[in-house]
Amino acid sequence: MINRIYVDNIIKTALLEDINYLDAATDYLIDEDQEDSARFLAKDDGVLCGIDIALRVFELLQPSGFEAKVFRHDGDELKKGDVIAEIRGKTRNLLKGERTALNLIQHLSGVATATNRAVRLVEGTNASIADTRKTLPGLRPLQKYAVTVGGGRNHRFNLSDAAMLKDNHVDAGGGIKNAVEKLKSRLGHTVKIELEVRDLRELAQALEAGVDIIMLDNMSVEMMKQAVEITGGRALLEASGGITDETIRAIAETGVDIISMGAITHSVKAFDISLKIVK
Repeated sequence: MINRIYVDNIIKTALLEDINYLDAATDYLIDEDQEDSARFLAKDDGVLCGIDIALRVFELLQPSGFEAKVFRHDGDELKKGDVIAEIRGKTRNLLKGERTALNLIQHLSGVATATNRAVRLVEGTNASIADTRKTLPGLRPLQKYAVTVGGGRNHRFNLSDAAMLKDNHVDAGGGIKNAVEKLKSRLGHTVKIELEVRDLRELAQALEAGVDIIMLDNMSVEMMKQAVEITGGRALLEASGGITDETIRAIAETGVDIISMGAITHSVKAFDISLKIVK
């Protein structure tokens, strides 16, 4: 799903950041010809994401002679103690690539695990879990990939994907009616319009304007229920803002179509994975 050129550039940037011109410990300690094996080990329960990306770190450091046996793949549920993969190569390369590989696989597995937890919490409802543009600079495609691995869906990747009117757009654009009419007169037929609303009055204006998707921003559960009844399927409804594990089920049960969560990309805990040399 992810462009290899993009992945390689991310990895090379990280390696150059970590290895300025030499590894002061590894290059002076380890013989150039020494080889070893190492294992990726899960130290928690969750969903794996990024094993191929982690392995690519070592492939770039050692284009020939690097070997890997993969036992767990992206999307697999991990248990503490699981061996994810075993690798073999030049010991210098294993040590130099360790931190970059772990940074990527730990973060992406954290995103996939957090997403999967949210997906499980809304099982049996109409709602799907989606990400937002609240991503780390440069890592958005990787983070959005991890969301899909966790069972979620992607919101727009960038500002070109859809015309999304938030409160500042509406206020600067002369109100809902004027903003939507102006957009419709200029947008191509393939571009959808999403509008953020803060109350039921704005919801009624959004429906009258004929937008495709309506974001219910920081609304109470009771107000969301009313919004679903008023909308009656005339537009997709997206709940967003301040959603937690404690509130997500009640929000899903209102009948909204989408629940978008910035927390699954910008506030996740890294999933604990280690890389250990096989003694």
